[in-house]
Amino acid sequence: MCRRVLIVDDSVTMRDMLTFTLKAAGFSIIEADDGVNALKALEGNAVDLIITDINMPRLDGIELTRQVRQSEKLAFVPILCLTTETSDELKSRAKSAGATGWLQKPFDPDMLVHTAMKVCL
Repeated sequence: MCRRVLIVDDSVTMRDMLTFTLKAAGFSIIEADDGVNALKALEGNAVDLIITDINMPRLDGIELTRQVRQSEKLAFVPILCLTTETSDELKSRAKSAGATGWLQKPFDPDMLVHTAMKVCL
């Protein structure tokens, strides 16, 4: 079962909401404010799931996904993109980079927990 989640979002408010929702469901959380800091966090922490925003400074969620997929130890960690973006082209780019799934902001807490548990089976 999935227990440790890396949340990557440049919005403190969004990270707080995600953390609150997932902690209440029994997950342990690591946070990063962009893709660069997410990669640093992954150097010293094992995770079972990554939830990332797409639009972030320095390193966006698609490039983060691409780099995670190149890592031998992280290649099979599920990655969910959580974003306000709705374009089919962007979804296709995320999927091509290796994203496992896509969730829309604002997120439904029950759907988030359900999806997190489902992709971690």
